[in-house]
Amino acid sequence: MSGRINTVLTIALVACALSVVNAQYTYRSLFIELERAQASARQLEIEWSQLQLDQSTLGKHARIEENARRNLAMVPVTPNRTQYLIPGAK
Repeated sequence: MSGRINTVLTIALVACALSVVNAQYTYRSLFIELERAQASARQLEIEWSQLQLDQSTLGKHARIEENARRNLAMVPVTPNRTQYLIPGAK
């Protein structure tokens, strides 16, 4: 009788040990995945900050106006150069 109990307890002990090993492996895998996701999130935050800085720099009115004058040879509109369209006029 005690031999059967010992066998059952040994099998239960081995099953518990395998369960612990499996749980630790799963924990380590998930922890590594979490670390990678956090590193990726940090990288994305850095890129987002850089893009916001670029947008604020590139979107300034003075810079846009300077590029329009220099690259496109645009000039401000004056009343003398404005053309008005009147309906029915030819």
